[in-house]
Amino acid sequence: MVQDVGQIIETLRAAGGDSTNVEVKSAEGGLPDSLAPTLSALANQPGGGTILLGLDERNDFRPVRLPDPQKLKQGLADKARTFRPPVRLTIDDAVSEGRTLVLARVHECDLSMKPCRVGGSGVAYIRAYDGDYALSQLEEQAFLAARQEPRFDRAPVQDATHDDLDPELVDGFLAEVRHRDPMGVGRFGDDDELLRRAGVTVDGGQPTVAGLLALGVHPQQWFPRYSIRAAADPLPSDPAGTRARSQASMSGAIPRMLDAALEWAGRTFDTTIVSLSDGTVHDRPVYPLIAFRELVANALVHRDLDHWSAGIAIEVRLRRDRLVVANPGGLYGITVDRLGRDYVTSARNARLVDICQYVRSPKTGARVIEALPTGIPTITEALAAQGLPPAHYIDNGIRFTAVLHQSPTRPVLTHAEQRVLDAIHDGIETANDLAAELNVTAQYVRRILRALRDRGLVMQEGGRGRRTFYRPTDQ
Repeated sequence: MVQDVGQIIETLRAAGGDSTNVEVKSAEGGLPDSLAPTLSALANQPGGGTILLGLDERNDFRPVRLPDPQKLKQGLADKARTFRPPVRLTIDDAVSEGRTLVLARVHECDLSMKPCRVGGSGVAYIRAYDGDYALSQLEEQAFLAARQEPRFDRAPVQDATHDDLDPELVDGFLAEVRHRDPMGVGRFGDDDELLRRAGVTVDGGQPTVAGLLALGVHPQQWFPRYSIRAAADPLPSDPAGTRARSQASMSGAIPRMLDAALEWAGRTFDTTIVSLSDGTVHDRPVYPLIAFRELVANALVHRDLDHWSAGIAIEVRLRRDRLVVANPGGLYGITVDRLGRDYVTSARNARLVDICQYVRSPKTGARVIEALPTGIPTITEALAAQGLPPAHYIDNGIRFTAVLHQSPTRPVLTHAEQRVLDAIHDGIETANDLAAELNVTAQYVRRILRALRDRGLVMQEGGRGRRTFYRPTDQ
């Protein structure tokens, strides 16, 4: 760990604040009481996280003098034992600019024991941006559901029948299975038997959750929010008060939603005209469509399907400087740092993945997925070929978010600053309303607003006895 402290501090300075897996405290006056939520949140975080004592965030993360590092280490160890279950720590000394720091690695809590709770209050926390937030009841359900192997996609859908499957998609699926897997499930000549053995239906022809989502006429009849919600930030030329443009709700079976998402991107993404070396001229979307397609396809087949997430749709948001794709359910069987590096496949919805590898788009003929770990490398290569930064992936255990950025020279904002700025773009105008929306204090929001205003990203209207409003400067 000692070898990593310099890189950690450099990353914190570049970001201007804490990150989702690193928390910094000066600890000049002793062990902070505010570490209890952080210990819970990092223990619930996939991969855990790091607590670094002895740095002053307000002074560019410069080291401070710790009067008794050994006492701080003992205090951390004692506090960790009060959690349910106890938080596992690896504590060590580190040195920066000649001063001793305390560096504690918070190990992820065992999945079967999550969520990790503060001993006294029984409250569990989750890490979001650079803050720790008490779990909602819905988030508690997500952690409890994750203790068992997910098998929800195999369940039959109550009141659904074979007639609720899309004949065009089913015919294409049957042909593809028999072509690509003739010695396996494709060897069954009877269509109904093949569908049953492939997990599309159960005995009697009733579709499973996986079968209906992949091949259904309208799965949203049973699962209204198993859909995609997409929107783009307003442009400076849009009328005042515009909160979003190109809003769309995409429903239907997975291949049809994927086609709809690509059509939305085609009409929403900015494009430039590019002349290639062979003399041909092409339109180039601001983000590679192949990268966008992989992100959406992954979200569709890997989203959580358990009861707790039934009210949550996949979200696609085109911001001014980035593209965000988010879905309920964290990574399964792999961590963010291994994405695109390990040649392994992991599937939260194993049956759905098995079906979707044989499903093709009715419009383009392209497969929905390959069922191989090629999606992340494809995204990485497409972004690099267009001169864009690598994708940024965030997994907090119950939600997975992928972010594509337009330019490597974009202004560096902390997670907190970006969160407040996004809320202002969404039309939330006052400090109190921002605090309520983001579940933080108004004092915290006003500090962030001052930083955004100093950087010219927001402007203040009113004040001096009048109500104060904040608006983005690029509208």
